[in-house]
Amino acid sequence: MLGLNEFYNLLGFAKYNPQKEVGMGVGALLFILFAFRYELFGDMVFALILPFIALIFFHELYRNLKDPFINIALTLVGILYIVLPFALWVSYMCPYSPSHNKLIDQLINSFGPTSSYNPHVLLAYFFILWTNDTGAYLTGMAMGKAKLWERVSPNKTWEGFFGGMVLSIGVAYLISRFYTDFSPVIWMVIGFLVSVFGTFGDLVESLFKRSLDVKESGGLLPGHGGILDRFDGVLLSTPVVLTFIQIVEFVTNLANGG
Repeated sequence: MLGLNEFYNLLGFAKYNPQKEVGMGVGALLFILFAFRYELFGDMVFALILPFIALIFFHELYRNLKDPFINIALTLVGILYIVLPFALWVSYMCPYSPSHNKLIDQLINSFGPTSSYNPHVLLAYFFILWTNDTGAYLTGMAMGKAKLWERVSPNKTWEGFFGGMVLSIGVAYLISRFYTDFSPVIWMVIGFLVSVFGTFGDLVESLFKRSLDVKESGGLLPGHGGILDRFDGVLLSTPVVLTFIQIVEFVTNLANGG
C-alpha cells in the first residue's frame, strides 16, 4: 500500500488524476483475496476480483474529470505493477491443503498445520536480487565504461550488468547446495532471470522517475528514497521468476506421474 500510494502521488505531481483512494482499496482487496486464496476461495478468487476492477470504471463516471481513459488506465497500472507481484508471492508461498471444512473451520485452521509454507524460494530470491544489485554496483564502479542505457540511467554500465549477473548465478549455485528444492541448474536459471529482469525493473522505474522529473519515488527511507526505489527490481522480476518456477514444478509433477 505504501508503494501504491507513492505511485499515485508521483502521477499527481505530473498532473494526472488516477483514482487514488479507489485504487488503493481495490489493491488492498486483491492482496487479501490472494492471501486467503487457497483456504477460502480457490480459483474463484479471479472471479471475485473482476467486479472490483469494474468499480474503477464505474467510479470514473462520477468524477467529471478530463481524460477518463487515462485516469482509469493509470489506476489499473498501479495495481498491476505494484500490488500483483506481492500478491503472487503470498499466493505461491502459502499454498494450503484443500479443505472441505465449513467456512468458520477454514478461518480457524488458516494459520494451523495444514500450511505448507516454505521460506526457501523467497529467501533465495532476495539473496540473489541483493547480490545482483551489489555485484553490479561494485563491478560498475571498478571497471564500468560502456553505458547500459544512458538515456534512462546514466550510471549503469554493461560491465556492471554482467558482473551482477555472474555473481547472481554464482550465489544461486551456492544456494542450491543448501536449499535442495530445485536442482543446481534450475537455481542458476533463477539467478539469471532475477539478474536480467531485476535490472529491467530498475530501468523501468528510472524511466518513470525521469519522465516525471523526480529523483526519488518518495522520502519514506532517508538516504534510500521510497518503497518503489527499494523494490523496483522485485516488481517486474517476480512474475517472470514465479512463472518459470511454476513451469518447472508442473513439468516435474508430470514426469513423476502427478
